[in-house]
Amino acid sequence: MATVMEFTSPTEEFPLGSVFENLPGVVVELERLIPHETLIVPYFWVHGAETESIEASFGQHAGVSNIQLVDNVEDEYLMRAEWEHEYFGILSALAKANVVVLSGIGTKDEWRFEVRGESRESIAEFREYCQENDIPIAITAVHAMLPIQGEGYELTETQREALVLAYERGYFDTPRETSLEAIADELGITQQSLSSRLRRGHRRLIGATLSSSS
Repeated sequence: MATVMEFTSPTEEFPLGSVFENLPGVVVELERLIPHETLIVPYFWVHGAETESIEASFGQHAGVSNIQLVDNVEDEYLMRAEWEHEYFGILSALAKANVVVLSGIGTKDEWRFEVRGESRESIAEFREYCQENDIPIAITAVHAMLPIQGEGYELTETQREALVLAYERGYFDTPRETSLEAIADELGITQQSLSSRLRRGHRRLIGATLSSSS
């Protein structure tokens, strides 16, 4: 059964964390990251940056070979990066165990990841790889994917929890009866993490109920 694990890691442990040395107030959110044993090409957003030289704001890191600006909307920047497949760290652990990143959000304080393995064994392999190679991660939750209505469609427990609570508290009403900050506080997570869970949950719901393609 597909299994989801949530964990945190020190800012400097993940290559993109070098941006916080120059821009400590920004938030980095992974948009798409599919590890492969020969190449990892993630797309990610940088939120809250007030600079025209966003690419230069990322310091040197052994694993990063290229960081490019793809697009920007006001103070949000969509970027693309490449890592050398020899890079040793969280990315190599994900690729080795064939574990997919569902969500990755970084601040100057820490990185928070939500990853999915096709089985509990793949998650266990990822954990063992990190332990054996002294890659620091702190596991905060492990749970199975929850199938809901719609063939082949699943929400994670955290996505379902966030969507249901937002609905019950009137976040989707007009006018809104609560704020993103209030819901995040009730769940004990950051606003960025909540925003990511709601967005990914919406995407899965729309894909299962309204879209004709997967």
